[in-house]
Amino acid sequence: MLMSTSRNCFRDDFEQRNSLISMDSKTGKRSNDPSEDEKPTKKRPAMSFKCPYLDTIDRSRLDFDFEKLCSVSLSRINVYACLICGKYFQGKGPGTYAYLHSVGEDHHVYINLHTLKFYCLPDNYEIVDAPLEDIKYLINPTFSKEYIENLDKNDTISRAIGGATYRPGIVGLNNIKANDYCNVILQALITVRPIRNYFLREENYKDIKRPPGDISFQLVHRFGELMRKLWNPRNFKNHVSPHEMLQSVVLCSDKKFQITQQGNPVNFMSWFLNALHISLNGTKRRDSSIIYKTFLGDMKIYSRKIPPIDLKDEEKRSLLATEEYQEKVENSPFLFLSADLPPAPLFKDEMKENIIPQVSLYALLSKFNGVNEKEYKTYKENIMKRFEITRLPPYLILVMQRFTKNTFFIEKNPTIVNFPIKNVDVGELLTPEIRAKQKHTVYDLVANIVHDGEPTKGSYRVHVLHKASGKWFEMQDLHVTEILPQMITLTESYIQIYELRKDSRTNNSSAEPS
Repeated sequence: MLMSTSRNCFRDDFEQRNSLISMDSKTGKRSNDPSEDEKPTKKRPAMSFKCPYLDTIDRSRLDFDFEKLCSVSLSRINVYACLICGKYFQGKGPGTYAYLHSVGEDHHVYINLHTLKFYCLPDNYEIVDAPLEDIKYLINPTFSKEYIENLDKNDTISRAIGGATYRPGIVGLNNIKANDYCNVILQALITVRPIRNYFLREENYKDIKRPPGDISFQLVHRFGELMRKLWNPRNFKNHVSPHEMLQSVVLCSDKKFQITQQGNPVNFMSWFLNALHISLNGTKRRDSSIIYKTFLGDMKIYSRKIPPIDLKDEEKRSLLATEEYQEKVENSPFLFLSADLPPAPLFKDEMKENIIPQVSLYALLSKFNGVNEKEYKTYKENIMKRFEITRLPPYLILVMQRFTKNTFFIEKNPTIVNFPIKNVDVGELLTPEIRAKQKHTVYDLVANIVHDGEPTKGSYRVHVLHKASGKWFEMQDLHVTEILPQMITLTESYIQIYELRKDSRTNNSSAEPS
């Protein structure tokens, strides 16, 4: 009897306290304020500006990079995060997992991962407190246009909760098991200015309409979330886990790219760029998506068939006179260029050591000057092709074909490519007519992806340029170190991203306004 009386008294005191601190979210007035003319039509949720449990929040344990689902029921509906231990639970009413966790573990402060509202459990009242805004910003960082425009001008050094310092945008990505081939592509793309500026503002793509049941647009949202987290100047940690991003990759690629098995970054990059383009309602038009605006270039492919070698001269001449063996021209857009490395030497030098061959970048690019031909063999015919670039993209992606696959195994070409960091002029590859239309033809390197080790057991790392400081950084999963530009040219480059320089120093004297 005494316990029932005390419980009723406690409930009456609690309801009276909630009625005193409840406020109208629109007017900011207390519900019992006599100056309020209109009577409330529905019951307002209890709100508290001061919670006695705020000092129990442990920010060092908060990690919102993983999938937002309940750790008990694995449900994605109505999920709350415990701000003391960092675990996710479903619901906040009596009997729910979050409610039971608050009673059993004495953890009282939670945040709704969808509405970003804070609650105190099991009392079940909303907490409104300005010091909690940093947790909201950690979950959903936002950037103004002015801040984005100054990212390449202001060298900002941020400090994490543990005291470690980092530069926004130069942040390590967690390698869950064997996803380093995805990490290097993601870390390279975040340095591309148009891609970065587009995905840092969710307003640019959140209203894009996709067909019902289309899951590919999830890839756009996840990439935007990852982009904002990597450029967040107020992160609690100096690294980010791409867990949700990689889950979307596995789902949208129909398990073609896995987290547990290493893949080829070139194949992933090709699929990822095309998937983003399609998800953004991109078409064949150049300005249909930010992907095509940034990376799309044009070329002409000249191809002609070669008659069989065992034929007589008269038969060859008769075949060459037919229409089938005439040279054909095809206009082809491209997102990246594939350069062929010279074959590695088969013999050793006088010192009984393997010769490490070297080749110039301009020798590789000569493939696209419209003059040099290369033979491509198939099982039934041989074709000679030559390539002529007709339009340069704002950002040029160059791939060195280091891996060749035969019937038995995969071989790696160890050839070192000698390339400059700046002032890569590709104007010599263009015909005089095309060069006259291109106002700028000089590129600067902004990202360089390297493969180390054996073809099937190696690892990937990426070098990126931090434009605000002018320094180069090497990122291999979670490890981020500063590197000298001279050391970049000594690596076995696999994928490179160049930015077209558009200042006055690169103007072509014979160019016409485009």
